[in-house]
Amino acid sequence: MAQPVQKNTLYVGGLAEEVNEAILHSAFIPFGDIKDVKTPLDQATQKHRSFGFVTFLEKEDAAAAMDNMDGAELYGKTLIVNYAHPERIKGGEQGWAAQPIWADADTWFERQQQEEEMLRLQAENQAAMQVAEELHRKKLAEDREGEKEEETENKDDPMAAAEAEVLKQNN
Repeated sequence: MAQPVQKNTLYVGGLAEEVNEAILHSAFIPFGDIKDVKTPLDQATQKHRSFGFVTFLEKEDAAAAMDNMDGAELYGKTLIVNYAHPERIKGGEQGWAAQPIWADADTWFERQQQEEEMLRLQAENQAAMQVAEELHRKKLAEDREGEKEEETENKDDPMAAAEAEVLKQNN
């Protein structure tokens, strides 16, 4: 699933250790007014993680900065400048999402209700099929009983037995 890009926020990768938010701001201010500069810190070392984000007020300024600064050198390191993607946080149905884990709770509950309804309907259908099969078996059994009764009636009635014998001889 493609994430929409933020056209006024730039990802700046390949930062040297000496670069801080003030230096990054100074490097990008020639291209337009800057709204925000962030360099996320590594929790263990409390140093930035070799990348940062620069947010411009105007999309056109961000595009000009990206065109001019991608591949440029800052403190001896080559910069990689691209449009930033929205922050991804853990959660959502696909494992990672741009919304918190509870954002899809309503759809989850709807799916649960649909699954429960489907199981209920399947159970009803199965019960109806069992009733139909039982009725069919009873009808077959009654038909067999009726045939047996006819045969025994013919044996008890000498006239019916004689008619049956004549029919057999004619066939």
